[in-house]
Amino acid sequence: MKIKELTQYLETIAPSSYQESYDNSGLIVGHPDTKITGVLICLDSIEAVIEEAIDKNCNVIVAHHPIVFRGLKKLNGRNYVERVIIKAIQYEIAIYAIHTNLDNVYHQGVNGKIAKRLGLINTRILAPKSFSKKLQIFAPATHSHNIREALYSAGANPSASHSSIGVGNKSGKNSLGEVRLELRFSAGRQSAILRALREVAPDVPYDIFSVENKSSEIGSGMIGELKTPIKETKFLKHIKKQMKAKCVRYTKLRNRKIKTVALCGGSGSFLLSTAIAQGADLFLTADFKYHEFFDADQRIVIADIGHYESEQFTSNLLYDIITKKFSTFAVYLTSTNTNPVKYLI
Repeated sequence: MKIKELTQYLETIAPSSYQESYDNSGLIVGHPDTKITGVLICLDSIEAVIEEAIDKNCNVIVAHHPIVFRGLKKLNGRNYVERVIIKAIQYEIAIYAIHTNLDNVYHQGVNGKIAKRLGLINTRILAPKSFSKKLQIFAPATHSHNIREALYSAGANPSASHSSIGVGNKSGKNSLGEVRLELRFSAGRQSAILRALREVAPDVPYDIFSVENKSSEIGSGMIGELKTPIKETKFLKHIKKQMKAKCVRYTKLRNRKIKTVALCGGSGSFLLSTAIAQGADLFLTADFKYHEFFDADQRIVIADIGHYESEQFTSNLLYDIITKKFSTFAVYLTSTNTNPVKYLI
């Protein structure tokens, strides 16, 4: 089995188009046509993980965080990023990152994993985003059915599509022999949609538009409820235990029971105002700066458990996703603790 078969499947769950603009998800090192000997899953593809992949005969590393965020101008091994890339190339190990695109999906995403560990119900995306697009085609009426079926197979949404007969074509002239097709699809399916269109109707003119409607399936963070409200201190202890956190930094308690919980794996301080606006009693995330804690202002409790701690179970999530689909190669969870932060307890 080839690397591209694995990455294409992962991108059906978390399309690369869902990643944030600053991100660098995708195949960072390696050729997509390389045959897989084994897969090692980790949060961070640091040097120790490369060594572990070599020892386990894994030629693919699936990481949550990209090892390369910014452009590399030199590869001299002067820092850990350059050393990782050099060693990966030297030992023919591919590195694939699935980062904010996995953060931004509701089903089988990072935040859903956290919500499940905390026992939240009635979960939903905290800050929905729009990743929907519309394809408009002027096609011969005799071919419109085949075109529609091909595009549905490629990911277009049949329930959000329609056609008009005898409408103005792109030149502004009316033609009873033409049909205007309008089909909605997820932005992550755009390549597949256009590939299918080229195969079935290579000469048909088309336009693609972004749709501003927010999706309940895509976006930042998550919010949900506890089955039974509990005291603040008890829930903070619950967080610490379930997330295996060394410590929990939190703001002044409000002497109210916790019922509604907002959360975001990784650096989520940008979602604080959204969590407050949606009535969350507590916001769980990481990487809050000192002065940002003041922004809770007794309207919510902030619980910061650390970046690694908030996302560490993403590796288990990816392990389950991959092993449930593929059985032709070995899959391992890294035994390397990649957390760069140490605690004196």
